[in-house]
Amino acid sequence: MGSLVKGVMIHESLLIHDYATPSFHSSANSLLRKLRHSNLHVGISFSPSLPHNKVSVLKKMAMEYSFDCFLLNDESSADGVNEITLSWGDIGGEILFLVPSDKKDAFGQLSNLGWIIVVFDVEGAGACESSGVVCISKLEELPMIICASIRKAIGDEVVTVGYIMKPSREEDFAKRGAFPMNPTPNGLMFLPLTFELPLLSQLQLVDIVLHKATDEIISVDLSGSSESSNRITFSTGMQELQRYMEHHSDCFAIDPLDKIYPVLDRQKIQQILLGLDALNKESCRAIRGPHFLKVNGFNDPDLAQSLSEAKLSLPSIVKPQVACGVADAHSMAITFRVEDFKDLNVPLPAIVQEYVDHSSTIFKIYVLGEQVFYAVKKSIPNANVLTKSSEKNELKPLLFDSLKSLPTSTGHSAGADSFKTNINSFDLELVTDAANWLARKLDLTIFGFDVVIQEGTGDHVIVDVNYLPSFKEVPDDIAVPAFWKAIRHKFESRNRK
Repeated sequence: MGSLVKGVMIHESLLIHDYATPSFHSSANSLLRKLRHSNLHVGISFSPSLPHNKVSVLKKMAMEYSFDCFLLNDESSADGVNEITLSWGDIGGEILFLVPSDKKDAFGQLSNLGWIIVVFDVEGAGACESSGVVCISKLEELPMIICASIRKAIGDEVVTVGYIMKPSREEDFAKRGAFPMNPTPNGLMFLPLTFELPLLSQLQLVDIVLHKATDEIISVDLSGSSESSNRITFSTGMQELQRYMEHHSDCFAIDPLDKIYPVLDRQKIQQILLGLDALNKESCRAIRGPHFLKVNGFNDPDLAQSLSEAKLSLPSIVKPQVACGVADAHSMAITFRVEDFKDLNVPLPAIVQEYVDHSSTIFKIYVLGEQVFYAVKKSIPNANVLTKSSEKNELKPLLFDSLKSLPTSTGHSAGADSFKTNINSFDLELVTDAANWLARKLDLTIFGFDVVIQEGTGDHVIVDVNYLPSFKEVPDDIAVPAFWKAIRHKFESRNRK
C-alpha cells in the first residue's frame, strides 16, 4: 500500500544554490512553483548549524512561495516534529521528506513516525536498492513520487491527469488552484509532465493527458494541400508523447492532437463556421462566421473583384492563416483601401476577414465540457471611428499584434448606452447552441471562441476559435470546478466506450 501524502518537507541544502545572491537551484525553482499550488502542506527544513543570516534569507525566500520553515535537528528531531504538528495540525495523511544522501541515516528514524523518506542521490534509484527507501536523482522526479504514493493509497478512485504546457501558462492555471497534486473533490490528481525526464516513466502513472500542444509547435506550413497533420512539426518531446498515446489506449488526451488541427488553420475554421447556418431560424437573430477570403499574395490585380465576390467591403481585417503556435501568428492589419494590400506586412497565406461593427464590445465564450460561460470585454472601435482616426495617417494600414494590443482611437469610444445595448442584445441561448454544435463538430472538450454582435442586424458573429483558453475572466470558484468536471466526464465517457 502507498501512503496518502498530505505534506512535503524538503531539506534546505537541496534548494539553495547561493545564500549570498540569494538564489535557488534552477530545477528547485520549477519544483517549488509546482508545489506552491499543489494544495499540499509544504515546508523547508534547516539544521541548528545553519548561520542566523542564512536562516533569515531562507525564511524570506520561503515566504515568497508561502512555504513554512522548520528547524529539524538531524541528531534529535523530536522537537522539530512537534513544532510541525503544532503548525500544520492533523493534515489527514503522511509527510514526505526529501533529504540529501548524507542525511539519509540521520533522518531515517522519522519513518517510524509514518514519514516517507525520499533520498536525493545523483546515482538515482540504484543507490538505495539495499536500503528499502526511495531515491531520486533529479528534483523533477519528486511530483512523480508524490502522485505514485497517493495513487497506491487511494487506488483507482483517483484519476491522474498528466499536463504539459509552457511554464507561464502552467503558472496561470496553477495559481488559480486548477492543478492540485492533492486529489480534488471529484477525484483528480494533477501530475506535471516534463521533457527533462524520460516520458515513459511519467506516462505509466497517467490516466489522461491535458496538453497545450500549440506551445510545442516548431513550424507550420499551410501553403500546400496535404493534410494538416503532415504540415505541423511538433517538438521532439510532443512527438514522443503522441506516439506513446497512439500505442497505449489506456492513456489518452482529453483533446487529441488531431482534433486541434482545425483551430490552427484560420481558413479551415472559417469553413467549419459556415455550417452554423443550420442553427439559424428566419425570425431570429443569426449566428455565423464572418465573410472571408484566403489570399496567397497581396499583389493580385483581381484582388478587388475577389473581395467583392467574397462579400467583403473595406475596411477589412487581415490575419495570417496560421492561427497560433508560431511567432507571427498574431501579426494582423486593418486595411482601408485596396491599394494598401500591396506589400502588406502580414504573413502569407492570409485570411481577409469581414470587419464587423460591434460597438467596441466582444463576448469571450468558454466551453468546459457541457458547461458554457461568457465574459464581456472592450474591443476595437467601429469602422467609421477607425477610419476617421486613420485619416491623420493617410489611411495607411493599422498593423498590430493581437496578443499585445488592439487598435484604438484617441478621443472616440463607444458610449455607455451602446455598450449596454450590445450586452442586452446578447443571445445566450443562441450562443450555447453554437457552442454545443462546435463541440460536436470539432470533437473538443475545452475550447473558447469570441463573438461580436453586428450593429443593425444583431447577427452574432464568431470571429475567433481557440483551444484550451485560460478562461481567466470566469471566477475561479466557478471555472475551476467546471474544468475538473469536464476532465472527469471525458475520462469516464471514454472508459465507457
